[in-house]
Amino acid sequence: MHSHSSFSSNGFQLAMITNCFLSLILATAAAARTFTVKNSCSYTVWPAIFTDLNVGSAIPNQPTGWEAPPGSSVSFSVPDNWQSGRIWGRTKCNFSANPGPNSCATGGCNGGLLCDPHTGTGVPPATVAEFTLSGSGNQDNYDVSLVDGFNIPVEITNNVGCGVPSCRADLNPNCPAQLRRTDAGGKVIGCLSACAANLDGNPADSPNCCTGSHNLAATCPASGVAEYAYFKGGCRDSYVYAYDEGSGTALWFCDANKKANFVVTFCP
Repeated sequence: MHSHSSFSSNGFQLAMITNCFLSLILATAAAARTFTVKNSCSYTVWPAIFTDLNVGSAIPNQPTGWEAPPGSSVSFSVPDNWQSGRIWGRTKCNFSANPGPNSCATGGCNGGLLCDPHTGTGVPPATVAEFTLSGSGNQDNYDVSLVDGFNIPVEITNNVGCGVPSCRADLNPNCPAQLRRTDAGGKVIGCLSACAANLDGNPADSPNCCTGSHNLAATCPASGVAEYAYFKGGCRDSYVYAYDEGSGTALWFCDANKKANFVVTFCP
């Protein structure tokens, strides 16, 4: 009898401890956002996530890379204070032959299927969804970036009525010749930005990359960026070069108190 009662009291303590842990887990979960990555393309995409760990240590509760067949959707939790995060899609990947940045036709990363947490930022050209949650002024800021060029259409939506950045157009077919990335058959599979393509041949002092003597908004106007009009004209609500905030349709904000959940859709 005695051993039975001690078991029940231990069981009761265990239940109490378990409940405390569950409350803690739920409280932690409540402080997170739900992100959904959806592939509406007619082809498989390999989504990737990268967090700049020099900026913040919070990371999403999701592997840094996975396979997303057409029509698939994956949801995961992201901490409220995720800083300098990137989500993008990779195309035509084969990780068995060549695990690393060249395993994919576009957007590949160091590491292969799972992008390396320190260096796996993705190889241009790639259309990138960028996020900083609970940033300065208690704002979420987010954008669809073409700074590294374009590979597939992307849109960021949310559930609280905040702005919707996007690049819904397919910028590949009419990509300017000097920016094209083609597959073995000559089909355009990506469109580099003028900076990523190193068009001016001087990455350290470039009006396309806003470096060197062009490293301020005042000295790096959109008018000095080659093919700016092609990208901005095709995707007005995207972030096209380093100082594109001046366009008013590059960087998007949402009050962090609204605790927005975000959906990143490929081929919206």
